[in-house]
Amino acid sequence: MKAIRRFTVRTVLPEPLRPLGGLAQNLRWSWHQETRELFQSVDPEGWRAAQGDPVRLLGTVGKDRLAALAGDRRFLRRLTTAAEDLADYTSSPRWYQEQTDLPAAIAYFSPEFGITFALPQYSGGLGILAGDHLKAASDLGVPLIGVGLLYRHGYFRQTLSREGWQQEQYPVLDPNSLPVTPLREADGSPARISLVLPGGRALHARIWKAQVGRVPLLLLDSDVEGNQAAERDVTDRLYGGGSEHRLLQEMLLGIGGVRAVRAYCRITGHPEPEVFHTNEGHAGFLGLERIRELSLDGLDFEAALEAVRAGTVFTTHTPVPAGIDRFDRELVARHLGDGGELSGVDTGRILELGMETHRGGDPNLFNMAVMGLRLAQRANGVSTLHGAVSREMFAGLWPGFDPEDVPITSITNGVHAPTWVAPEVLRLGARQIGAQPAEDALMIGGADRWEAIGGIPDTAVWELRRELREQLVEDVRVRLRASWRQRGAGEAELGWTDHVLDPDILTIGFARRVPSYKRLTLMLRDQDRLMDLLLHPERPIQIVVAGKAHPADDGGKRLVQELVRFTDDPRVRHRIVFLPDYDMRMARVLYPGCDVWLNNPLRPLEACGTSGMKAALNGCLNLSVLDGWWDEWFDGDNGWAIPTADGITDEDRRDELEAAALYNLLENQVAPRFYDHGSRGLPQRWIEMVRHTLATLGPKVLAGRMVRDYVTQLYAPAARSHRAIQGPAATELAEWKQRVRRQWPQVSVDHVETDSVEGTPELGSTLTLRTQISLGGLDPADVDVQLLSGRVDAADRLASPTIQSLKPTGRPDISGRHSYEGPLTLDRTGSFGYTVRVLPAHPLLATPAELGLVATPPEATGMTAGVLR
Repeated sequence: MKAIRRFTVRTVLPEPLRPLGGLAQNLRWSWHQETRELFQSVDPEGWRAAQGDPVRLLGTVGKDRLAALAGDRRFLRRLTTAAEDLADYTSSPRWYQEQTDLPAAIAYFSPEFGITFALPQYSGGLGILAGDHLKAASDLGVPLIGVGLLYRHGYFRQTLSREGWQQEQYPVLDPNSLPVTPLREADGSPARISLVLPGGRALHARIWKAQVGRVPLLLLDSDVEGNQAAERDVTDRLYGGGSEHRLLQEMLLGIGGVRAVRAYCRITGHPEPEVFHTNEGHAGFLGLERIRELSLDGLDFEAALEAVRAGTVFTTHTPVPAGIDRFDRELVARHLGDGGELSGVDTGRILELGMETHRGGDPNLFNMAVMGLRLAQRANGVSTLHGAVSREMFAGLWPGFDPEDVPITSITNGVHAPTWVAPEVLRLGARQIGAQPAEDALMIGGADRWEAIGGIPDTAVWELRRELREQLVEDVRVRLRASWRQRGAGEAELGWTDHVLDPDILTIGFARRVPSYKRLTLMLRDQDRLMDLLLHPERPIQIVVAGKAHPADDGGKRLVQELVRFTDDPRVRHRIVFLPDYDMRMARVLYPGCDVWLNNPLRPLEACGTSGMKAALNGCLNLSVLDGWWDEWFDGDNGWAIPTADGITDEDRRDELEAAALYNLLENQVAPRFYDHGSRGLPQRWIEMVRHTLATLGPKVLAGRMVRDYVTQLYAPAARSHRAIQGPAATELAEWKQRVRRQWPQVSVDHVETDSVEGTPELGSTLTLRTQISLGGLDPADVDVQLLSGRVDAADRLASPTIQSLKPTGRPDISGRHSYEGPLTLDRTGSFGYTVRVLPAHPLLATPAELGLVATPPEATGMTAGVLR
């Protein structure tokens, strides 16, 4: 048979209906309920068949129906209103435009984006977070440009074999049937970028644009004419292929992504980004491309590095070293060195940026997260606990500093409420808060507005929870039947699926990726006890589980199979189900429909865990290990904390103890509270927890709060640094750093003393501290001499010390030592201590730890401790 040529035929809309095309191409419809309802009214049956995708819907509507709508005045009024509302949304000033001294634009790079199921370019939490970041930026008016790759097969679709083994399918995605449009040059030709590969080859990519409200998302596609077969396949699958394939993907994302941004700004007149945000290390090569750009303007490598670092933000998402991409150094050198993409840029310095100099690092590997940290002046984790874990994890890059001084801050993730909150919850919240349209009710971050939720009547809360649970039960039955048909079951043997789950039973949800640390099967640790909980005659529970294992992770697939085999047991299959192919469509029914959201990772390996946030915004209570965001926002009344066996190294014993703790909570606290119906027939204490969850967590877990934090804490300072460290200033800073590094071995703290004290000093008394410092060839203006004081912990370390800068006194002595002094206030009782340290100081540094240099006294001159009364 001859090869079949495929092409997409687009529907031509009648002139009165042309605005439908613009509404379909702007992905705001994915979180704007009124727009979705408008498309549903075009063809309700077609809307269901298109699974809520407007682009697919418009491709199937017949001419007669389009003609009828073009003459329907009521529909045309609704269409005009929706189009005008979108135009107002995309052009009117919003929160960002009310601020001052902010970046003209920010480029946000991520390997995946979870915007909508209709654009399946995501695998899990990282992509969903990136999608929510773009949506919230759009709502706030933040001038973001998203940058990613367009994968022709997306991630994968998950099915199960009859034996419960995960199977993967990779459907081909046609960009012409997706909500994306090609970026075109002024002459109408497709905009393209190219990378040089070893051996004289080239990697070309086309640029597609998805419009996410106000935010353009640029997606690079290597499946273009002019590429050889291997290069066409670079953007075939998300997280697929071997090491070189992944390297090429990340070169295209980082290096090609910068070039795509330049092309977009040139073509559209969009302001050039002042800040580049690297969402995890996959896009880290963007910094090397920007160094190359600046080298063409005459800056040397070190000066260009300083200029690039100034405007770069790096976010790390993993507390697991295995989750970081690492490449063979020779592979990186071959692709980026002479004859490769960055010919002319110092290959040795490039390799140094990714070198694992920390303890336990492998000098033969190039670490993308390490490079990301070295190329960014500002870095953050994604929850308070994850920030602390990241500082420990990467402390070796800042030798001499305690982990708490490592310059990695934290901004806790958030979720986009209009995307994840059920319409029924939105409407109830809007009525109570008084915000219109409905989406605004749950986008407002003010705690005072959220506190109004406390006035929702008990009956309204409970009726809503029952309605959402019933919707989930109906959805589960449909999905479970379809899954069993895919597994080979005949229709005659599936009657039992009509009775799976019960809308009046306590419903627990568990859905996420399936790496081992998330412990999908912890609930199966004692299967008899779990069965007792599922089948309890008075207080039964039911559990809905979903999740995908990475295609190459056979261990994760075995966990899925173990759980599926348990859910297949006829004794409990009506009370516990596994749903394959977890995606955004499933999630939007699952989060609202559950009463409890379960999360039991190995602490502290959950960076944030935003699924629990989405559940909480729908009135679902969290039952979780104190990890990620739950560690900082659990308050005892918004859910339950699963005790952890911290410190136990025997994994089997630890899992046994934590599973027992989970069972105990379910049996003795969670289920009794859910079924404790008082004289009014309502579980009043449960309803109080739901209201408390919405009122207290609502303002905190919003992606709008998260993006505002990024703007004020990272983007704005990065933009100011970007403006300050350009051209001569970048050269001056680079030369200063080189001079400080050369001289630092001669910097030392030679002597520390205070006034003599008789007996035990009293609280509040002040002493004078004096110290002598050798600076080698540095000047006092090059350093900050600091006094650290405070309570001493059991490990003989200062705990949360007070830090103050000491002042130089007089001229250096005959040996060249400089004297410093300052007041030492004894402001804490108990074991009190103090010490002195010297740090580099320059007005253009973001943090004193930036160079990784510190001088402290030798032990004999070090921290002095005493007891205050």
